[in-house]
Amino acid sequence: MNKCLYLVGVDGSEWGDRATERAVHLAKQTGAQVKLVYVLSWPAVQPMMMDDVAPPIILDRDEEEKQVTKNVLEPLKRKYSGTDVPITTELVWGDPAQVLHDCAKEERANMLFVGRRGRSRFADLILGSVANKLAHYIGIPLVLVP
Repeated sequence: MNKCLYLVGVDGSEWGDRATERAVHLAKQTGAQVKLVYVLSWPAVQPMMMDDVAPPIILDRDEEEKQVTKNVLEPLKRKYSGTDVPITTELVWGDPAQVLHDCAKEERANMLFVGRRGRSRFADLILGSVANKLAHYIGIPLVLVP
């Protein structure tokens, strides 16, 4: 039997951090593995560019990947290194809802954890939140962490 996998959508926000905490806590109890996925949006899919509405256009892809790994993924992995929960990370470019959906399907994840909100509340109101989109078509249990 394959080990359970809990997928976590992280974005550097406090809500993403809490989703990670909840997934690791449950994984400790169930013996599951945890995979943290950070999705960087392509500039082409960013319909409006205003401060605090949508993330800025990314001009240096390699530098952005290094910064996300250094400032988000590595610290989260270190924070839970003493839990004995196997934690992996992945950084992917694309639409967050679509990438998380595809990753959950490809990895045969048993559960997906996401924060109730992301980094931009205003963009969530205008464009629809990733969590809301996932709730409509993910096909596995979705944990929305407050």
